[in-house]
Amino acid sequence: MKNNESLLKQNPFEITFETKCYERDWEYLLKTKHLDRMIRNCNTTFSFRQLIINNVEHPELVKKYAQRKVDEGIIDAFYFVDDYIDEALPLFGLQKDSFGIGYYYSCSELVGLYVSKTKYHLHFSSDAFMLNNNQGKWITDACRIMEENPRVFAANPTWNYCFDDVKEQAIGEILEKFYVGRGFSDQCYLVRTVDLKAKIYNYSHPVSKRYPKYGGELFEKKIDSYMQTMELLRLTSIYEVYIHKNFPKRKQKFYKFLVVILLRLNLYYLVRYFRIKYYSNKIKRIKII
Repeated sequence: MKNNESLLKQNPFEITFETKCYERDWEYLLKTKHLDRMIRNCNTTFSFRQLIINNVEHPELVKKYAQRKVDEGIIDAFYFVDDYIDEALPLFGLQKDSFGIGYYYSCSELVGLYVSKTKYHLHFSSDAFMLNNNQGKWITDACRIMEENPRVFAANPTWNYCFDDVKEQAIGEILEKFYVGRGFSDQCYLVRTVDLKAKIYNYSHPVSKRYPKYGGELFEKKIDSYMQTMELLRLTSIYEVYIHKNFPKRKQKFYKFLVVILLRLNLYYLVRYFRIKYYSNKIKRIKII
């Protein structure tokens, strides 16, 4: 996937695109074009595109498929968490036990930030992605605002067409094409890399107790605590959407094979979301190809 020169002229910001995978979903990203679409549907160019790999049973096999994505020009590099986490944690003022039971929910994001070299850093979880929108500009619009306003700490599109939820969570301000609010999600975040490389991970705030207990003191909870404490802001696009739906956790080989086939045919998300009530009214807006 070569950078488009016309888009490059529209994007003066240095941004790393990042996603991650682990044992249960690496095949969905690396044996299909799902990863390719994740990047393409962002509708901008990136200075660097990286994949963070964690907790896989056969690293050499995953490495082979990841290298294919590099050779095809889809990503620029991939990193295994185990190769970097021990040197990364001190940078953030953390230890493995800092997360309680949430270590494995957090280490990929921290390694991604550790190796990131650009001013801005865009992360999508493996099961979150933008719909195809040739007019989408939320990334560059958000970067421009963040250049001018240090209180804006993170930005993202609206999730799963939940515009009403986003509006309710806003703090009463609209800034250009964004609602302004608080909060943080590891499904998708655009940040200044230097902000998250700082030692901001040992704050606590009562509002952050809303995060699931099974995640322990996970990455997104720690950042949310810092943002709540320092009264920092999040931008959420009024118009643009990303879709998040967990990949199935079934281990049967046939089921995984079926999902891979559906992803290859670009049908998987249509099948998954057709049953969701809020999505049924939006089906005509889906353009993944």
